[in-house]
Amino acid sequence: MPTVLIIDDNAAVAIALEVLFSLHDIDALRAASPEAGLEMLERHSVDLVLQDMNFTADTTSGEEGTALFRAIRARHPELPVILLTAWTHLDAAVDLVKAGAADYLAKPWDDNRLIATVHNLIELGQTKRALQQRLQTELRQRRELERGYDLRGMVWQDPATERVVHLACQVARADVPVLISGPNGTGKERIAEIIQANSAVRDGPFVVLNCGALPAELIEAELFGADAGAYTGASKAREGKFEAADGGTLFLDEIGNLPLAGQMKLLRVLETGRFERLGSNRERQVKVRVVSATNADLQAMIRAGSFREDLFYRLNVIELRLPPLAGRPADILPLAQHFLGDAKQLHPSAQAALLAHAWPGNVRELKNVMARAGLLAAGDLIKVGDLGLPAAAGAALEDGGREPDRDAIGLALSRAGGVVAQAAAELGLSRQALYRRMERLGIARP
Repeated sequence: MPTVLIIDDNAAVAIALEVLFSLHDIDALRAASPEAGLEMLERHSVDLVLQDMNFTADTTSGEEGTALFRAIRARHPELPVILLTAWTHLDAAVDLVKAGAADYLAKPWDDNRLIATVHNLIELGQTKRALQQRLQTELRQRRELERGYDLRGMVWQDPATERVVHLACQVARADVPVLISGPNGTGKERIAEIIQANSAVRDGPFVVLNCGALPAELIEAELFGADAGAYTGASKAREGKFEAADGGTLFLDEIGNLPLAGQMKLLRVLETGRFERLGSNRERQVKVRVVSATNADLQAMIRAGSFREDLFYRLNVIELRLPPLAGRPADILPLAQHFLGDAKQLHPSAQAALLAHAWPGNVRELKNVMARAGLLAAGDLIKVGDLGLPAAAGAALEDGGREPDRDAIGLALSRAGGVVAQAAAELGLSRQALYRRMERLGIARP
């Protein structure tokens, strides 16, 4: 059961609250003074504090409550605090909410609202603790990866990307082909670089061939080389990518664009390590680790007869699936800031717009957007108008004539840990104005 600490010098009030909480499966501890409350917090684990604002009969200033709240905040910064206040203390309570108090309730309180507020704050605290534990675990795993592997400057925050990077590091030393699948612009080549950098051939060459960037008649010459006169315009012998990658890694991007004749020859090289240049009868031997990538559905291409099934299984000994950027949203802001550099920062409205955008062009599109924003921004703060994105979350923050939408409010509440006053300040609204906007949009109060 969750536990609430009640700090109130009125025994009747404290007992009434204790009984109310017990009816809703919430344990309660009572302290009759600020000193006793602070001492209890040192000895007991509690999920929330409900404190009075006045502890001296001859004053109504709320100074004692203010001092108590600031002491709790200093010692337990993550602990939610609800203020119980008489109307004479209202201004002080509002100031403390701006300073980080979770909420305030006027005496006499509404039982239903109090219980709903307490339950919401306790659930939010549990969620935050679970998130912090997960982030700590992920940070520990990240540090282990960074200590043990060369990550080639890869930037990420999302668990989905973490899994791909971790698996890439694991398979790097295995001398087997790897197939990286995912949409264009997601960073497949960077994953291939990580595999090369941590492989047994990391000191060898890393050669890249984009199979979709060349006409079909030239791909074989690019892969295997050609002797002079092998085709029109071949005035001298040329080395192919396999020869250039000997002793290292060959990264074949957009492998689904390789024509069937080239697929058959590629299969032979993978099986034997042997090939012939175009126009030559001399067989050559190479030792190359092949990593390939595709944005196509190779299984569908096999069914359509445009991709060899035996080659697919030869390339796909290990498959790494890199999700689209929209499928790993926690990567968006770290990547955006990485592309901006340290000299410029993102306004909250710009952050909201970036998170709301669908990113059909994935990381490549994000990089271009941030390059544009960095050039167009008037100062060192990137605002939503600098991004050049279609109408998106966060645009409402650029001028007072528009109101923040659901995504902008959700982002602000998340950044504020559910503290409405802090979210309102970030959005440039009063607390009550934010509540009214949330009510119109059907957003539940945290």
